Parts: sequence; structure tokens; C-alpha cells
Amino acid sequence: MNNGTTTDMGEDLRLQEGGAGVSLWWTQAPPLEGERTGVIGRFSASTETEASAVLARACDELKARGCTLAIGPMNGNTWRSYRLVTEAGDEPPFLLEPENPPEWPAWWRAAGFGPLAEYYSSATEDLATRDARVDGVAARMRAAGITVRALDMGKFEEELAGIYEVSVVSFQSNYLYTPLPREAFLAQYRAIQARVRPELVLIAEDANGRPAGYVFAVPDHAQAARGEAATTAIVKTLAVLPGRRHAGLGAWLLAEAHGAARQLGFTRVIHALMHETNKSRNLSAHYAKTIRRYTLFSKRLADGVSK
Repeated sequence: MNNGTTTDMGEDLRLQEGGAGVSLWWTQAPPLEGERTGVIGRFSASTETEASAVLARACDELKARGCTLAIGPMNGNTWRSYRLVTEAGDEPPFLLEPENPPEWPAWWRAAGFGPLAEYYSSATEDLATRDARVDGVAARMRAAGITVRALDMGKFEEELAGIYEVSVVSFQSNYLYTPLPREAFLAQYRAIQARVRPELVLIAEDANGRPAGYVFAVPDHAQAARGEAATTAIVKTLAVLPGRRHAGLGAWLLAEAHGAARQLGFTRVIHALMHETNKSRNLSAHYAKTIRRYTLFSKRLADGVSK
């Protein structure tokens, strides 16, 4: 057993039980009303016995720190890798998707964890169909001075800064949201810069050139790694500023992303990793069918805290 130390992942504690390991976060864990949350991430195990031991110890450690609810697997927050694939379907893994052995969800359940939130990825091969309401939305947006353009790779850092400003406002009401410093956000997107096709990253701007929303899609480079033709694009993120003025902008951006993918020769688009209550999932339902399901788990450690 090893008490662990803080690493570049910023965890509070790293635990090892035989061949199994987890990292714990509690000082900066995602907020959940009425709870003092602790997070279990960087999970690995080769057997159910190992998994049971390391998860039990993780829960004991979090409870000793005053946590009332353990959440996992999550590498600290929702900006990093989290969730387990719980219904894999027949599709091979796609770029930037979490992967895990099929037995892991059962091991978490056996350790006393139950579903906290469900997530979905959907796919469509019908890139020509356009929601009948989108053209009306587009006309209304243009009349209000909002336009949509592709990412300028020559100004990549500047473009990311604008995307960040939209993200921190758009995502703040998301489930388990935690703020992310600007530089950390930019670093995540710099890491995939070489994989970006600017035609698939669309930015909506108001009449003053300020970003009002964006859709960030990338080719599924996992296909090339398997020796397959590049036929699929992945909608990684869709974000729009709140307010009635921008109602429908997300649908317009998604339709434009489908059109851009089709023009580039892609025949399929995946809408990736949508929360069960996310507006993006409602938009996706107009076009796509679910191909994969994921679960974020939790376990009660103590009574919730009062406000």
C-alpha cells in the first residue's frame, strides 16, 4: 500500500492496492448541492477482488476527509476523462472517447456504487437532412447580425481565447461543472491542434465580432489508426451563450457542421458524450441514433450536508 503524493494531475492522494490503483480529489471536487463530494479517478484493476479493495479504501479515505458522496470514475473534474462505457454496442472506439474493459462497471456496482448520471454518443449518416426549423433560425440570426464562419488556423490562439469565453458562460450551469483556468483550457485544445480541420470548427459571431457560440468537430483519427478510410467526423463540443437572443443558434451550428462534414467527404457524424439532460442531446435526437452509453457512478458515504 502507498499513501501517494500529489502529481501533475493535481490529485490529493494516490492509492495502490496490489495491482489496482485510484487517485482521489476532495479539496477541489465538483460541487453538488447538499453534498460534500469526493472524486475517485485514474482507476485501474485486473481483478474484481483488487477493485473491491481499492474502492473500499478510497471511500474510507474520502469519508475521513468529511466527504458525503464519492463520485467516479473521474480524473478530478469533467474537463478531464470521466465515466465508464456501460453499453458498448457494436461500434469501435472513436477519437477522444473513454475506453474501459467491459467488466469494470460490474466491479463498481459490486463495490456499492450506483448510477449518478448517464451519457450518450449518437451517430448519423444522414448529413443531407436539415431540421425544417433551422432555415428560419438562420434568417432570424442573420437579421440580428449573427454570422457563422470557420476557424482561422492562422489565429489559433486568438480563436481559442474566444471559444473559452463562450465555454465558461455556456457550461456554468452544466452538471458537476467546475471552473477551468484559461491557460488549462487552451492547453487542452493545443494538444489536438494537429488533428483539427478548420472547416469543422464553426464560430458564431455577433455584429461586433464577439463570439456567441461555436461547434468544435474533428475527424475521427481513430479510423486511420485502424487502417480505415476517414469517413467520420466527431462533434466534440457545442456551446452557445444563454439568453433568448441566441435561442436556436445551437441547432443552426449543428446543421452547418453536418453540411461542412458532407462537403469534406465525410459520410457520418458522431455527436459525442452528451449528458442525459443536455440540450445538445435534444438537438442530436433530430438527426442521430444512440451508439454508446456511459455512466458516472456514486456511493453514499454519509448524510448530506445542509445548505
